[in-house]
Amino acid sequence: MFKRVPADLYHREDRNPEARLRLRYLGTAGFVVEGDDRTLVIDPYITRPGVWTTLFRPLVPNAALIQEVLPHADDVMIGHAHFDHVLDAPVLCQQTGARFIGSPSACNVARAAGLPESQLVETRGHETIASGAATLKGIPSLHGRIYFNYQPLPGNITEPPPWPPRYRQLLCGLVLNWYIEIAGLRIVHVDSADFIEEEMLGHQADIVCLCAIGRQYRKDFVKRAMEILQPTYVMPCHWDWFFSPYHKEPRTLPSVNLPDMMAEIRSYGATPILLPFEGIFQL
Repeated sequence: MFKRVPADLYHREDRNPEARLRLRYLGTAGFVVEGDDRTLVIDPYITRPGVWTTLFRPLVPNAALIQEVLPHADDVMIGHAHFDHVLDAPVLCQQTGARFIGSPSACNVARAAGLPESQLVETRGHETIASGAATLKGIPSLHGRIYFNYQPLPGNITEPPPWPPRYRQLLCGLVLNWYIEIAGLRIVHVDSADFIEEEMLGHQADIVCLCAIGRQYRKDFVKRAMEILQPTYVMPCHWDWFFSPYHKEPRTLPSVNLPDMMAEIRSYGATPILLPFEGIFQL
């Protein structure tokens, strides 16, 4: 059911002290982006409780593990408010003083965790947000209809939910892909299995972080992303079984075929970069 990732698929880290941009993969849809003396964190999900805890117990962020893995952040950006994207972000912002940037639903989760309004940047997309010398912009998007053509937990979080929350209380809310300009390069982060083509137009990218689940559930997912964004590098993400512990060797989700996805990316003229957990890519 779940497959080990072949070792020869992984990108081998190349330490380059002259690199201006550094990306580190955190599993699920999570990345750390460093450049222009700025550390941006996207969709951190480090706690990763097992299936039983997720389904039947309140979800308590593992603050010690979050601090170990992510000791520094300036801005934390959330693609949507499902548990595997938003749960750890408020604690990370409390620990580091980072801003929490996300949709109204995501910001209500941060409020529930006790994050003050001074650390919240609520956005519905389209506006440019300064982050030091870098700039960020949310691109309105869609959550994919995945297993059995079902969109998990649709709807908006209109007020702060209980904290710690149960997974059912973390409704999707508005989905935002992220367009980032940093260190002279452009990154687009697609954290779910669908996107709105009209919203993506005009956002060409050097690097695309692309939700691997989408290839199974959206027609021409990779093809259209490549045609619109015209990237040089594509990093598959959200390919792992996200109920396993963070430091355990990851397995792929049943619907994900990484070798075929990487071959498809190459066929459209880009270079696929598959990172292991804590793997680093530098330019």
